[in-house]
Amino acid sequence: MSRIGKRPIALPAKVEVQIEGQQISVKGPKGELSRSLPPLIAVHQEAQTLKVSRVNESRPARQLHGLCRTLVANMVDGVSRGFERRLELVGVGYRASTQGNKLILNVGYSHPVEIPFPPGIQIVVEGNNVIVVSGIDKELVGNTSARIRAVRPPEPYKGKGIRYVGEQVRRKAGKSGKAKK
Repeated sequence: MSRIGKRPIALPAKVEVQIEGQQISVKGPKGELSRSLPPLIAVHQEAQTLKVSRVNESRPARQLHGLCRTLVANMVDGVSRGFERRLELVGVGYRASTQGNKLILNVGYSHPVEIPFPPGIQIVVEGNNVIVVSGIDKELVGNTSARIRAVRPPEPYKGKGIRYVGEQVRRKAGKSGKAKK
């Protein structure tokens, strides 16, 4: 049995769950999320916990068991606490700002790059070079952060670009063979 799939999901206070067939809806203080689960997976609510189980022992059911448990746990965490990713801009003259529902990046191109916010995502710029992407849907927060990082990924010679806070960029030596730090 899946080690991840058999763990129960604890429901915090103020989080309500509705299960209608394969549709699960989670409502909490930060918002509401819903997801349709595959027919091979069943979710049961017992007091203040959720249990995710398989309908049968087929290979596809075993493959989906841990995944579906993690997706439901992320929904519960999202509506109670939310998720956040922080990115930093490294480079001379690199800066970010928000305008309406768009993020504007000046990262060394001849033009500013505009990225619209998807619904359900908040983007805040701290200073000129730290971008905070937050929301209740973990998948959407991660995808939005990856799209922002893909505008100018960190390069290995000088380390310039957009990176996650705390991300280690592997540096390469230049032509002379000496690594500058």
